[in-house]
Amino acid sequence: MERSFSGSGRVAQFLYDNAERLARHPLGWLVVTTIIVFLSFPPLHGHTTITTLCGFAWGLDGFFIAAPASLLGAGLAFCVLRLAFKERLRVASKGNEKWEALEAVVTENGLPLIILIRISPLPPWVYSNALFASISSVALWQFLLATCGVFPKIFLHVFIGSRVAALSDGEQRNKMDTHTKIVNGLLIGGGIAIALLASWLVYTLVQNHIRKLSGISPETDELAAEAIEDSEETPFLTSNDRNV
Repeated sequence: MERSFSGSGRVAQFLYDNAERLARHPLGWLVVTTIIVFLSFPPLHGHTTITTLCGFAWGLDGFFIAAPASLLGAGLAFCVLRLAFKERLRVASKGNEKWEALEAVVTENGLPLIILIRISPLPPWVYSNALFASISSVALWQFLLATCGVFPKIFLHVFIGSRVAALSDGEQRNKMDTHTKIVNGLLIGGGIAIALLASWLVYTLVQNHIRKLSGISPETDELAAEAIEDSEETPFLTSNDRNV
């Protein structure tokens, strides 16, 4: 049956049709996995968009592409940044009070704090990878375990993508009654609201927690909190040679 849409409906249908084509391709999952891995390296962006695309193309099954790919990308970024730029890290971190404070705080509090920082929306995905790679006291296994804590957020992105896909396809949309369309719209809006609220709550918790850590001077706690806020200025992404 020929479908006729106008305006945004045509755009939505175009995106849905191409997402379906990607999902049906035998190597579609590998293409998306490769993109997610590349987007795990700074200064690239788009991790949230591509994980949402997994839900758009594969439905909830997209989680089983997005989550392992994210773990793989994060692990590779961590290893490459730490090994390839080890000397640059040593030079750039020397005398940087914020990063020395953050390393002291993470070393003192270990895995629980690493997990808290990792699931926080700030720093963003790609800068969080660089952040932990720049903290020598963080082991790879700790980083990977903490990254698994991001999986619920990835699932939420996939879920939102799956609901958007259901409303983007004219065939599915035409089979929905008004009540079903409203429910899908509410699920999308609710998912976005939950994601934003949870992100704000976690970030606030992390900042408050770091600033009130016992056994560490208030000055060190404050500098560590500022280092997280300034995650785009990790030693990997800045250089002491910039002004030379």
